[in-house]
Amino acid sequence: MSRVNLAIIGGGLVGASLALALQAGARARGWKIVLIEPFAPGHTWQPSYDARSSALSFGARQIYQRLGLWQNISQRAEPIKQIHVSDRGRFSTARLSASEEGVPALGYVVENAWLGQCLWQGLDKDVVSWRCPAQVTRMEPLVDGYRLTLDDETLLECDLAVLADGGRSGLREQLGVGVSNRPYDQSALIANITPSEAHDGMAFERFTDDGPMALLPLPENRCALVWTRQGMDAQRLAGLDERSFLSELQSVFGYRLGALKQVGVRHLYPLALVEAEEQVRPHLAILGNAAHSLHPIAGQGFNLSLRDAQALADALLDSESVPGDFAVLQAYRERQRMDQTLTVGFSDQVTRLFSSRLPLVSVARNLGLLGLDALPPAKRWFARQAMGLGTRPDV
Repeated sequence: MSRVNLAIIGGGLVGASLALALQAGARARGWKIVLIEPFAPGHTWQPSYDARSSALSFGARQIYQRLGLWQNISQRAEPIKQIHVSDRGRFSTARLSASEEGVPALGYVVENAWLGQCLWQGLDKDVVSWRCPAQVTRMEPLVDGYRLTLDDETLLECDLAVLADGGRSGLREQLGVGVSNRPYDQSALIANITPSEAHDGMAFERFTDDGPMALLPLPENRCALVWTRQGMDAQRLAGLDERSFLSELQSVFGYRLGALKQVGVRHLYPLALVEAEEQVRPHLAILGNAAHSLHPIAGQGFNLSLRDAQALADALLDSESVPGDFAVLQAYRERQRMDQTLTVGFSDQVTRLFSSRLPLVSVARNLGLLGLDALPPAKRWFARQAMGLGTRPDV
């Protein structure tokens, strides 16, 4: 039986980012980290029209700069120079601008495959080892850590187990960690779109009585579509032929980018706000979608998870205790509590406000958008939330 200092269960974007944030300090301390992941990462990046993507906030860029990765990531990162917010059928709009905020971009849209490759290539194999493809089938708490049983029946012990295996974490359930689940009664339709006119780094957030949509800029003048609709209606849209789908999307989005010419593969995801009732235990931390899964329309989910990962790494490296000390993990949780509460609340309230069909709510949000564009303090607050800087007065 082997033993490591940290076992990160889930080697996706959040797990790999945590490993990178720990890497230099772990090397200095002689710590050993293992990433356990069921799907082997690709050794080479392959361009794909249908590649899934993530919106990185400006705050996420700062974290990856700190880790020395941004130069590589930025080669395929499309900057968001402006955000156009509108409410369908009403005259109110608001615009957020990178130039007004004094930053090069409000955020960036990066294909997940490219981001993953940049993260995995940055890992030092002498500090971070892979168990891949592999899955943890059982977690047994010990006095001084956890014993993990892998799907090949091998055993691994660790001082600290980090659960970052996604929103449908079976291990979270196995450990008896409860979750709060608040369905939105919506599904997200995800696809890439090609417009006839250049997007010029403009991101669109459009709210309708049937649910919000976002269109985010990608390289090669593609756009990443996130369209939320009621479950049956979302299934209907997913089943339309390309011409009919583009026609219906055009009628809702309008012609701000000219005619919509091409749509790629469409994927559907049921939406709910899911939060783990515990994020730390002695020798255990829960990160990523296993800790909190947000509505995608505000683009805050991965960015919040990345800030959690950086904060956890800082807490572990700032302590002289072995990884897994409960007091250190509790201090990390308290440090991130405000950020999580504010970000989750911002994402949830924006989603519910702009999905409501109640007439009085429609009037209120229309006035709210007008006020947002007219009141600089309110506009700056909203921009800082979008940029992932809402709880950082120093930036």
